[in-house]
Parts: sequence; C-alpha cells; structure tokens
Amino acid sequence: MNDWQVHKLEILPDHVHLLIQLNPVDQISYVLQILKGGSSKVIRAEFPELEEFLWGDSLWGDGYFVETVGRTTETAIRKYLDNQQNKQVERFPGL
Repeated sequence: MNDWQVHKLEILPDHVHLLIQLNPVDQISYVLQILKGGSSKVIRAEFPELEEFLWGDSLWGDGYFVETVGRTTETAIRKYLDNQQNKQVERFPGL
C-alpha cells in the first residue's frame, strides 16, 4: 500500500510523538488523515466505552505539528523525543 517507515513512536497521556519516513510525493496532511482516521477506527472498535468521554465525533484533535529532518538532524529529533518521554515520566509517575 505504502512504504512509510515508523522509526519511533511515543504514546504519552495527552499526545503522540511519531518519527516517520515518508515518500517525497506523499502529502503530510494526507498521511496524518490516514493515520488519525485509521487509528481512531481501531481504537473505537476495541474500546467502545470511550464514546461517552468524547466531545463531538472526534477522537483526535484537529491539529498537528510537523518538523522535517531537512531542517534538523534525525539524531536531534530522536533526542528531543526521548527527552519528552522523560519529562512525562516526571510529570506522571508510574507511566
């Protein structure tokens, strides 16, 4: 279907970090639509009780943040993601 490669995935209490390699022809907005829509469908099917906690029809927030490796290095992004995970552990002990 596609040859996207997930290099790192961090699931935090209130957001998700994803380091993913895409094809240059793939639009980031399309990729995120597929990832967010597909994961929402799977999560809703597996955990139907979540429906009562949602505001409206959306599981995920409308927005997203993207940074390309072209502006920084992959090593710097990995280091940032590792640091964010450590901050979350400090913020939410027991994760």
